[in-house]
Amino acid sequence: MNIVLIGYGYWGPNIAKNAMLSDKVDLFGICDLSPERLEKARTIYGNSIKYFNDYQELISRDDIDVFALAVKNDVGQKIAEDILNAGKHLFIEKPLAKSVENAMRLKEIAQKNKLVLHVDHIMIFNPVIRKIKQIISSGELGDLIYFDSSRVNLGPSIKEDVNAMWDLAVHDLAVVDYLSNGVTAKHVNAVGLSRYGSQEELTYLSIQYEGFIAMLKSSWISPLKERRMIIGGTKKMLVFDELNMDKLLVYDKGVNVVGSTFDEYGTYEMKIRTGEMYSPNIQEEDSLLNSINHFVSCVEDGRESVANADQAIRVLQVLEKADKDIESKRIKA
Repeated sequence: MNIVLIGYGYWGPNIAKNAMLSDKVDLFGICDLSPERLEKARTIYGNSIKYFNDYQELISRDDIDVFALAVKNDVGQKIAEDILNAGKHLFIEKPLAKSVENAMRLKEIAQKNKLVLHVDHIMIFNPVIRKIKQIISSGELGDLIYFDSSRVNLGPSIKEDVNAMWDLAVHDLAVVDYLSNGVTAKHVNAVGLSRYGSQEELTYLSIQYEGFIAMLKSSWISPLKERRMIIGGTKKMLVFDELNMDKLLVYDKGVNVVGSTFDEYGTYEMKIRTGEMYSPNIQEEDSLLNSINHFVSCVEDGRESVANADQAIRVLQVLEKADKDIESKRIKA
């Protein structure tokens, strides 16, 4: 199966690299308007692939089966629609679109043409997240109570097309959606700070779901780099720290309720439980390679991706509501 990558900017080189590593797809070529970017790609891949500057000449070719799209959202919508309207399956970088309305449009075209539309919500293809999914599904964690995530760093850039929430919290929103089997958000609250540009470099996003809550911190202006998520359940709790050697720690800690509200006063107690901690052995895998291989498998089998348009739309619905809340109380330092 031949794939062409459109966009060789920030994330495109990573997609190209993993497409070359995959045994399920062949990197046919790279398309980019910038001659400098194409030349950069040529220094890596030489004559093993082809190079193009106009995607329009490619989408109707029979020797190209699928496309990967990694461009900014302001130009990506039209390209994505053109690819899907040409009857080609699409692997697209997150977020799926700039709005729920635009995402719905892409979903409709894909469904009409019976195409796989795969959004690169890369974190749900992380082997640690897959392990967490198994732990939750087994009942070991109990009922979900909360997600607490911190995704912060100094940079590496201050973006002008999206804020830190759209750039960083989108990963955690996809994870929460995946781990909770697509539970819809009930209430969304957010605050943000824009100090160096038009977009918020720091955001705090809180979401209330049925039965649990999520608090997501995103920042480009932190002196420390953190990629950590704490998940609390009624039986156990766990910590996923991407930067730690032991990336996943499962704690037998929680709260036990002793007595009943119907007993006499004073017999209803909550006692803290502190048990053992363990770190599961998880084989290291490349999340992006997993994402690409999953996409190709879905195309081969004629089935929907786990990271499909519906999941992306649920994520975008939260982001849109959060944007409105930030706008209603925006502050400028």
